[in-house]
Amino acid sequence: MYRLLGAVLAATLSATLAVTLTGCGSGGPASDDTLEIWIRQLPDSDSAKTAKRLADAFTKASGVRTKVVAIFDDFETKLNQQASQRHLPDIVINDTAQLGAMHTQGWLREVDRNALAGGDKLSDLAWKAAMAGDGKYYGAPFSAQAFALVIRKDWREKVGMEQPRTWQDLAALAAAFTRKDPDGDGEADTSGFVIPAGTKRGYASWYASSLVYANGGDFVRPTGGGKFAASAGDPRTVEAVRFLQDQFCRARTVNPGAVSNDTTVTHEVFEKGQGGIYLVGPYVLARFVKSIGTEKIEVVPVPKGPSGGPGTLGEGENVYLMAGSGMQDAQKKFAEFAVSPEGQRIGMNKDANGAIVRLPVNTTVDLAAERQDPRWKVFQEAYANAVYAPPVPNWAPIRQDSADTINAVWADCSSDVKAAMDALDTELTQELQSQKAS
Repeated sequence: MYRLLGAVLAATLSATLAVTLTGCGSGGPASDDTLEIWIRQLPDSDSAKTAKRLADAFTKASGVRTKVVAIFDDFETKLNQQASQRHLPDIVINDTAQLGAMHTQGWLREVDRNALAGGDKLSDLAWKAAMAGDGKYYGAPFSAQAFALVIRKDWREKVGMEQPRTWQDLAALAAAFTRKDPDGDGEADTSGFVIPAGTKRGYASWYASSLVYANGGDFVRPTGGGKFAASAGDPRTVEAVRFLQDQFCRARTVNPGAVSNDTTVTHEVFEKGQGGIYLVGPYVLARFVKSIGTEKIEVVPVPKGPSGGPGTLGEGENVYLMAGSGMQDAQKKFAEFAVSPEGQRIGMNKDANGAIVRLPVNTTVDLAAERQDPRWKVFQEAYANAVYAPPVPNWAPIRQDSADTINAVWADCSSDVKAAMDALDTELTQELQSQKAS
């Protein structure tokens, strides 16, 4: 269903794609001597501007002309349309979790790790996120991130509580934020957790993953030889999903409307002071420092769960060299520049908003020397225990199926979490079989 939906959406957008891309800053296909680079960012955002600076620096160093296209909404759908027209961009900077989907459609060129200049300076964990199920690499690692808790420090101090070190502490802090008027306005208008719990792009599963991994659980597990088995019904996975269901249903510490929200809405909910605990990646740190105030927020590690840990979701972006390009040498050169110390520093953008490199993957780049905000160190330390999506042929439908199930048990408080996760195991087993990965 998930894969068919993408195809249907792509077809319906056929007549309007050119207009959409023009609105995103594309203006039509690049010329044969211009390297076209797509990045999943909002047009005219600070991140899009950082990507343009990276491309301009590459042009200055190499002489290769570039054109950056920033698209956020329906990014994968628009790539599908370009593929159907046999006109993929030359370079795509996109999530590590999208590797399997793009590889199975034949969009990606293989990357020789040993032949990529500077490839030996990139972290092994980041390279792992560029590996497909066949054990080969189909992207150059560009950016990494792990997840942590961004907390309203002023609220925590107002209610007189310490930083959470256990899940019990976390639940207690969320309850205090919900019931003790931490913003001091005399109204019952605050929540503990803000959660992007909708199903779009699998957000409910994406959010839950960090607590699942912090508890030693998983959605699928490797069984050897490039094969996997479903593990959503594992007691540790169930325990994590049930903990969050309790926050939605029993404690009622989650922001209203969360089961329909994506991250764009949830960022705003946190900024507006409607909730005080956000489990999220480092890409919003500079934004929140500016919009909320640096003295009002703190970053705290995700507490390990009662049955496992430590762990957190690991993600990032790869530079993908797209198939069919007439500029293969330039593709490789851009990837090499992007992972170089200079490219990584440009992408990090110091402490300012608009970083497209969150944690550097080049081990010769010192994060502390580039960023003065010590809160970045919490994310960097969390990355040591980060868990990436496994190298199944296509992770996207697994994340989507998981999100649909998790969203349903959070939205319906009468749902039996164990029964739902056991049923999800059956779905994931079928999906793995269809991908010949079980």
